[in-house]
This record gives sequence, structure tokens and C-alpha cells, in this order.
Amino acid sequence: MSHVLLAAGGSVAVYKACDLASKLAQRGHGVRTVLTGRAAELVNPQLFEAVTGEPAYVDEYDETRRGAMDHIDVSTWADVLVVAPCSANLLARLALGLADDLPTTAALALPADVPRLVCPAMNPHMLATPAVQRHLGTLREDGWGVFEPDEGHMACGVNGRGRLPDTVEIADRVEELLAR
Repeated sequence: MSHVLLAAGGSVAVYKACDLASKLAQRGHGVRTVLTGRAAELVNPQLFEAVTGEPAYVDEYDETRRGAMDHIDVSTWADVLVVAPCSANLLARLALGLADDLPTTAALALPADVPRLVCPAMNPHMLATPAVQRHLGTLREDGWGVFEPDEGHMACGVNGRGRLPDTVEIADRVEELLAR
């Protein structure tokens, strides 16, 4: 069984991450989820636990944790990291190497040979900004795979490129990474 670490960012598309986690688990992968605080406000982490049978984490330093090193535990457990959805904020923090929450700290703690895939999901105008494009370029240079967003109608009412790709397509891409 392969181990997929799913990092979910605070995009409206986070509801699709639950479906992605479920699809990956149905394909026989162990799936653990780390959520940004904003993602956890949009979708309850227990939903990820329900569909995967594995833990979902938001904060390794809350009062229920004693001396936790969850960022090390999940990063050494993972065979692949997929960040879906990846908001503009999370994308910038990953590209800059910041470690200010569990998803970014876990990403930094990953062994060098673990494949990384980022799936941006944001408003088309945000996606097109030079800063976001620069951050995507930085991640590519650092060896990350980038799953380009789809075009379509966005939750904000705008049509354009920025939708999280279909979860079946993301699951297929994750399996391609694991097969390498």
C-alpha cells in the first residue's frame, strides 16, 4: 500500500479534496490529510478521517498533542505529497519555503526523493498575476509537479482557468508519480 499525504489549502475547492481523499483510499492507498486552518474552517477534518480511515491534522501543537512532531511523522510516512486544492496563499508559502503551519512544515520535512504535486485552485485573475506565476515557476524549478487548473465556471462567478481538475484525473496523476 502506498502512502499519500494530502495537503488541503483554504480554497473553496477544498470540498473536492474530500472526494479526492476518498477516491485515493478506494484505490487502496493510505491517505493522511493535513489542512491549513482556513481549509479546516471550510471543511471539518473529521470528514477526511471518515472517508480515509486515517488521521487528519490541522495543528500539531493544540492542547490534545503532547510534544508532537506530526510534521516529521507525516512527512516520513508519505510516499507522495499532493497539495489539492492549493490556494494562492499556500502556493506562495510553499514556494518561499515558509513553515508557518502543518502543511508547509510537512512539505519542508519531506525527504528529497518524495514526489510532490501541487494543484492550484483560485480565481482566474489571481492565477494570472505575475506573483502567482513566479511562485509556480519556483516550485517547478524545485522539482514539484504542477497540475494545471481547468477552465470553467468558478465559485466567484467568473469563467476562466482556475478550477481544481477532476479528482479522478488528480488520482490518476498521483498513481503515475507513485509508479515511477
